[in-house]
Formats: sequence, structure tokens, C-alpha cells
Amino acid sequence: RRPCFRVCYICGREFGSQSISIHEPQCLEKWRIENNQLPRHLRRAEPRKPEVLTGGSCTLAAENEAAYHSAQAQLLPCGNCGRTFLPDRLIVHQKSCQ
Repeated sequence: RRPCFRVCYICGREFGSQSISIHEPQCLEKWRIENNQLPRHLRRAEPRKPEVLTGGSCTLAAENEAAYHSAQAQLLPCGNCGRTFLPDRLIVHQKSCQ
């Protein structure tokens, strides 16, 4: 049986139930620093922790799915090919995208 992991709503990576509370503030601070270094037209609104209003045993799965979708919403599509990237990687990709 796989241990219960929680998904970070900022980066989409999985963490244990104890380490997620340590990771999220650090991840959000890193996100803020990286977002402020981007050109104004690529800056994004700060991600918010999703609220899940379900009860019962499906709570963890619902929370993880909402957090995953929140992390995916941070990605920006390429104007040429439509693939999605983090803003700093989108700049690099666009240099070689045909």
C-alpha cells in the first residue's frame, strides 16, 4: 500500500503529510521571487490554496486533485505550438519553437 502523499498547490510535487506544511511556505516564497523577476506581461496572480468541500474518505484524493489543477493553472501556453511551460521556461522554449 502506497503512503498518503499530498500535492503542493504551487509546484504540483508530492510531499508527506508532515513535510507539506514546511514545503508550502518556502515554495510560495520561491514562486514570488521568480514571478517578480519575470517581464510584466508574463507575471501571474499569486496561487491560492484550493478549498475542497467534500467529506469522508475521498477528501485526500479530492484535495490532491484540486492542488494539481491549481499547479497546472500556473503554466503558460506557447503562442506557436500550444504546449504549456513555467514562465521562465517559456522564454527559452520560444527561442527554438517553429
